[in-house]
Amino acid sequence: MIYAVIDTNVLVSALLTRNHHSATYRILESLLVRKIKMLYNDDILKEYKDVLSRSKFHLPIEDVNNIINFVVEEGLLSTRKRSKEYFPDPKDVVFYEVAISRENAYLVTGNEKHFPNKPIVVTPAEMLEILNSEGS
Repeated sequence: MIYAVIDTNVLVSALLTRNHHSATYRILESLLVRKIKMLYNDDILKEYKDVLSRSKFHLPIEDVNNIINFVVEEGLLSTRKRSKEYFPDPKDVVFYEVAISRENAYLVTGNEKHFPNKPIVVTPAEMLEILNSEGS
C-alpha cells in the first residue's frame, strides 16, 4: 500500500480532464481501486471542498460530496508533523506536514515548486512510476 497526500490541483485536474490517459486521471483511478491510500486532515478536507465547489469548475455538489466522503471513508485521518521549511504559499504547508507525518508517504502535486525539494514531493507522473515499480 502506498500512502500519499494528494494536492488539490491534482484532484481538480483529474476531475476536469477528458484525457483518461493523463497522469492525474490515472492517479484518481489508483485511489479508487485502492492502490493509493490518501492521507488527509480536516484542513485538507476543507480545501478540497472549497476548491471543488467553485462555480468555475461546474462540478455538481453531489459529486464534490461523494469525493469528500470517499476520502473520509477510504483515506487515513492524519496529524501534522511541523516543518520549518519555507513555503511560498502558507496554504500549502498542511499538505506537506501531513505527508511527512507518516514514514514513506508521498505528496503528489502538480506544483512541485510550491514545496521543498524533497524525494517525497512527486508529480502525478512520478507517482505512477512509483506505483509501477511497486507492482513489479
